[in-house]
Amino acid sequence: MLKFLAKGEVPKGSCEDEPMDSTMDDAVAGDFALINKLDIQCDLKTLSDDIKESLESEGKNSKKEEPQELLQSQDFVGEKLGSGEPSHSVKVHTVPKPGKGADLSKPPCRKAKEIRKERKRLKLMQQNPAGELEGFQAQGHPPSLFPPKAKSNQPKSLEDLIFESLPENASHKLEVRLVPVSFEDPEFKSSFSQSFSLYVKYQVAIHQDPPDECGKTEFTRFLCSSPLEAETPPNGPDCGYGSFHQQYWLDGKIIAVGVIDILPNCVSSVYLYYDPDYSFLSLGVYSALREIAFTRQLHEKTSQLSYYYMGFYIHSCPKMKYKGQYRPSDLLCPETYVWVPIEQCLPSLENSKYCRFNQDPEAVDEDRSTEPDRLQVFHKRAIMPYGVYKKQQKDPSEEAAVLQYASLVGQKCSERMLLFRN
Repeated sequence: MLKFLAKGEVPKGSCEDEPMDSTMDDAVAGDFALINKLDIQCDLKTLSDDIKESLESEGKNSKKEEPQELLQSQDFVGEKLGSGEPSHSVKVHTVPKPGKGADLSKPPCRKAKEIRKERKRLKLMQQNPAGELEGFQAQGHPPSLFPPKAKSNQPKSLEDLIFESLPENASHKLEVRLVPVSFEDPEFKSSFSQSFSLYVKYQVAIHQDPPDECGKTEFTRFLCSSPLEAETPPNGPDCGYGSFHQQYWLDGKIIAVGVIDILPNCVSSVYLYYDPDYSFLSLGVYSALREIAFTRQLHEKTSQLSYYYMGFYIHSCPKMKYKGQYRPSDLLCPETYVWVPIEQCLPSLENSKYCRFNQDPEAVDEDRSTEPDRLQVFHKRAIMPYGVYKKQQKDPSEEAAVLQYASLVGQKCSERMLLFRN
């Protein structure tokens, strides 16, 4: 996205995958991996050249090798270390001075010790399976191994990447607007037609929906009608609570819309639709990162608002499985309703589509329905406990339906909400 905005660069080859698919995440990760890899390779090439010169000038080795072998081995070290691939048998050969063999009876001089240390450091770096600069620095290597410029290769924060300032002559301009979902809001009303047209284009191209099933009525019901009432409490975020459309405007037109709910404890990601012509920008990934950064911004003002909800996770569906690539993440146990780190859940999901994530066999849902008679019912314009309501009913199927409702919502919610019975 930054490359496209700054210079108009478009990734080579057409990308027709769903941006939320795992393949797109790999492509995004590849951009940063490539940058790191190139920087590391340059640094290591300089390092290997320096060692080569030291080895050639010192010439302390009992074996005679041709200089060409030295050059080849050094290039190989630079290649493997820069590639980020694990390599297990890289040898650095030394070359004795012409006409002079190595005198093994003499103790090695201090410089030779330094050379061996350099070799050992090279070997440690070469054995690092990640091949990343951060891993090398964690080994405690002296500054002389890496030029000062390597410091710029430290990973940036999410906010640094997203809000990085663009040059004045940037090729494109991106603006993200947070618009309340309300036809009384002038900005939502004025952009409704363009937003709706984008929705139709997305549904037809990405989900192959028939155009006659993508009318304004369906769009409004699906993504504009919300049960949430807008609230702006003094201790809440400036934007308030409620349902919003986060619109991504590129050069004056909407190319994506993220539908989100802002609640007292979280930002809930509801849906995303985007212009398929801009699939190459990985808008599914980009919008998720923007929403995570947005959640962190809101947390600064409202400390209890500290979670980002991505909705349902379906391990067997690639277009839903992508959610597990954002870490740290938790999945909700479907039986005990406690949050469990996703790393603990994945092995079970590989074996079965349905899993209980809570490893404690004695654990139960602490909010389960234990007193259904206290469930609140709204019947004939009156609110009453289910214990009173059921005495008026003779239909046996009615009790089964109410008890199923109670088991689904739990004890607390059954006492806070009203179950409408006609």
